[in-house]
Formats: sequence, structure tokens, C-alpha cells
Amino acid sequence: MTAVVFILAATFDYLIGDPWGWPHPVRVMGWVISGLSKFFGQYCHTPLAQRLAGIILGLILIVGSGLVGWLIIESAKWVHPWLGVAVQSILLASCFALRSLRSAAVDVIQPLEMGKLEEARQILSNYVGRDTENLSEAEILRAVLETVTENATDGVMAPLFYAIVGGFIPVVGAVPLALAYKASSTLDSMVGYKEAPYTYLGWFSARLEDCLTWFPCRLTVMTLGLLSAKPWDVWRICQRDAIQDPSPNSGWSECAYAAVLGVQMGGTNWYGGVAKNKPLLGDAIYGITPTAINQALQLTRYAFLLWLGIAIAIFL
Repeated sequence: MTAVVFILAATFDYLIGDPWGWPHPVRVMGWVISGLSKFFGQYCHTPLAQRLAGIILGLILIVGSGLVGWLIIESAKWVHPWLGVAVQSILLASCFALRSLRSAAVDVIQPLEMGKLEEARQILSNYVGRDTENLSEAEILRAVLETVTENATDGVMAPLFYAIVGGFIPVVGAVPLALAYKASSTLDSMVGYKEAPYTYLGWFSARLEDCLTWFPCRLTVMTLGLLSAKPWDVWRICQRDAIQDPSPNSGWSECAYAAVLGVQMGGTNWYGGVAKNKPLLGDAIYGITPTAINQALQLTRYAFLLWLGIAIAIFL
């Protein structure tokens, strides 16, 4: 049954993805995070109190997401085993963002290729935190590629990794563990900032997500190296450049793709009018083009299918 769940979940993500407006676990997580953050912000004013509140916030979301997922699945199984399979498949598909990544990239690239630079900038602003008002075509393409390659790990490969691990733990299960990781990732994206008001409230979520993503990120780098047939070059460039990035994971994920594609990412980005310099990742052998972005998406799909195939073979 576990193998069937994985196959159906991957199929659902490929065919449907995350239709806009449909109920989604991450949206519910976001509501809870937003509500609890406001609550803790009202009553926790000292750095120590906010740090403790951050731990409580993280544990409630991560443990709670896994537990609620487990209860939903067990209830569905109680009604009928195949209903349990269907519910697990839908929930697990919601943890994968492969189709969503492709859709986001296409949304920006299509108007860009038609010469509608302003429209591409506006659409890009829905997906990235950097200022997009004055980005050139080359900078827009770099932003898209960086988004696609960074989220390949925490949005696709890491949830799959934890689902596979959970599949080998009968008491937990694949879906609850994947949901728990998704909660950690959502926490990091919403409160895991060094700037106020999340400096202390979000520290636990940021550190925990870094730890949870560290191993699947390195596995992803090695997988990309094997798929490109140049593992040593990929690892060498990552060892040279990725360690310069302040993030222990996003720099490695982006750098691995840069090494495989022969492009360079990183540089100066603007956030709220403030420049932030990121280390250069990879060698600028080729320019970043829509074709390179499509190749990155295809690499992610190949890596996903490789892990999925190995897991299904083991489960069967």
C-alpha cells in the first residue's frame, strides 16, 4: 500500500499540482503560524520570552501537523482501506511542489519571451522576496533559476526524503513525517528571519529547518552530480562556492545546479531598497536562459523519479 500511495501522490502532483484556491495543508499551516505569531508577539516582549515562544510555536506546528495528518489518515482507513490510500495520496501530493515550481517559472518566462518585461517583473514579485521593479531580463532569469533550484530541495526532494523515511516507520508513516517537514519549511519561510519582529521568535524554526534539510540537501547534490555524469566537478564547485553562502542549504542546492548547467548564480539583490550581496555560485560558462531553467526543472524531475523509483522498489 505504501508503494501505491507514493505512485498515486507523484501522479497527482504531475497531473494536478496545487490548483489555485483549493484547500491545501500549507495554507492551513500558514493560518496557524500567523495567528500564533500575533498572539506571542502581544504577550512575549523580552528576547528570552520570544525565544521560548519560538520553540513552542515550532513544536506545536511540526508535531501538530504530523499528528493531525496521522489522525485524518487513520480515520479514513477506519472507514475503508482504499479511502485511506486515497487520503494519503492526496496529502502526500500536497507536500510535493514539482508542478508548482514549473508553473511558477512558466508564469514568468512566458511574458518575458513576449517582450513584456513589466508584466514579468510583476508576476515574479509573487514568487520572490527581492525587489523586482527594476530588474533587467537577465536578472529576472537569474531570479527564476535561483527560485527553482533553491526550492528543488526544500519543496521537492526533502519532503520526498522524509516521506520515504516515514514509510519505513510503521508507527509514524510516510505522510505524517512529510507533513511535519512541510510544517518546518513553512515556519522557516514565514518567521525564520533575523530581522524584527522575528529575530527571536523565529530563531528555533530557522535553525531546525536548516538541520532537517541538511542531509537531504547533500543527497540531492550528490544525485545531481550522478545524473550529470560529473559528480566530482559538481562537488568541487560546491565545496568552493556553496560554503560561502550564509545558508547551509540553499547555497548548496543552487550551486549544484549551477555546476551542472555551467551557469553562475548569486550577486546583488535588493530587498526593500537595501542591497544584499550573495556569493557567486558556479562558473559563468553559459548565460542563464529559459532553456537552462527548463533543464534545471528536468533535472529535479529526474532526481525525484530516481529517489521515488528506488523507494518503491524497496517497499515492494
